[in-house]
Amino acid sequence: MNVASSIPSTIQRLTSVDKFLIGGQWVTPSSRERFPVIDSGTEQELMRVAVANAGDMSRAISAAREAFDKGPWPRLSHAQRAEYLRAIANGIRARADDFSQMWPRESGVLYAEASALTPAYADTFDYYAGLADTFDFERPATPTAGGNFGLLVREPVGVVGAITAWNGPLAQITYKVAPALLAGCTVILKPSPEAPGEAHIFGQILLEIGLPAGVVNIVPADREVSELLVRDPRVDKITFTGSTAAGRRIASLAGERVARVTLELGGKSAAVVLDDADVEATAATLAAGGCFNTGQVCSSLTRVIVSRGRHDALVEALADAYSKIRVGDPFDPTTEMGPLAAEHQRDRVESYISAGRQEGATVATGGGRPSYLNAGWYVEPTVFAGVDNSMRIAQEEIFGPVVSVIPAPDDRTAIDIANDTIYGLNASVFTPDVDRAREVAGQLRSGTVGHNAFRTDFGIAFGGFKQSGIGREGGVEGLLPFLETKTMIFNDAPRNYRS
Repeated sequence: MNVASSIPSTIQRLTSVDKFLIGGQWVTPSSRERFPVIDSGTEQELMRVAVANAGDMSRAISAAREAFDKGPWPRLSHAQRAEYLRAIANGIRARADDFSQMWPRESGVLYAEASALTPAYADTFDYYAGLADTFDFERPATPTAGGNFGLLVREPVGVVGAITAWNGPLAQITYKVAPALLAGCTVILKPSPEAPGEAHIFGQILLEIGLPAGVVNIVPADREVSELLVRDPRVDKITFTGSTAAGRRIASLAGERVARVTLELGGKSAAVVLDDADVEATAATLAAGGCFNTGQVCSSLTRVIVSRGRHDALVEALADAYSKIRVGDPFDPTTEMGPLAAEHQRDRVESYISAGRQEGATVATGGGRPSYLNAGWYVEPTVFAGVDNSMRIAQEEIFGPVVSVIPAPDDRTAIDIANDTIYGLNASVFTPDVDRAREVAGQLRSGTVGHNAFRTDFGIAFGGFKQSGIGREGGVEGLLPFLETKTMIFNDAPRNYRS
């Protein structure tokens, strides 16, 4: 059976797409406005989903505020909340193919990749459940300015507005909602109206496991209504994944009322290829990583910096590797790269390819649309050679399978070029010498630095320097932004305190 054939049953199970999850139930929207969700590989309409207006958003915020201020959720023990997280994990596993069917159609990722990654998001809910037993939410502290007994307590930050992008919906939901729930927060989840399917599947799981009313509310909305979520004084924290431009706007609005923010934003990540790196192996590695999710990944290594003497050899190897990537149906097991998520996204990528040519860079491979694909938002993997770091294709996030090769006279200049960007999300150093890799990694202004590969690790921490964001997601570091630190100082230890 073709794996694509199960989409009708997946859509049929999404009986909630014309409703919002608010206060523990699917509720009817205030208006009849619906947003079409288009299959990125076929250009056919999948479904129409409800989008929130101002009244719907206010209702969702009220439900989350009520659940935090008066509901049981923040008053449960961490162990009790952890049981709900484990139930969510099991729910994701039970609906794994529904998630895996939806992600390629909404975003363009390969079905094989979606199927491999979805179980990991269930595991992440289990991971955060496990922190209920290992993380110090409360610990004694010795007073230094009076009093005889101190406690350092980490309490939930409050009501959280979680805004996710269209390129990896379940991943973003997971790394925002799982730690927020363990902390004791309540959530308004605002998925992109272009990719709301996975959020609706997630909402169905929440109702099936009996999550208390109002703890998680789900309301797809456009940018204007999303700003109401950011502005609302009833919302204590915003966690956002998206473009740096949108992140600047969110930060400015949140700053007006000193709301807490976590921002996971754009990138223009550098691969620094040292002179002892194997050219063929480096090219193969970069090509494999650069086409994951059709390059629609904020941490993709899109700037390749190499010495002038090896520039042509690396370009030739990259062009050969990229030209062999099989582009096509994301459900075909022989496909190595699927479509871009939407027509406007392909238009954006093509506009950058045109700009690169106009600025004098050379297209070594790609640069167009696959001639054999008549439908879907497809583009060829593209390698630019002879790129100057001042060019738009080297400075601006393209969010597609386009890589720029930049020559540098020496290692010191290569590091300077890597750091010469407003971004600082990811980087990698290619060399067989781990000591050289460590030395260069220490000089790169980037939230993650890998060695001989595209590497990010949400099990440790993920986030960026500079305009790539504020805060971290994943691991213990990803729990901390959902907690406020409180100092308690007593004359004596409380009788009910247990170390």
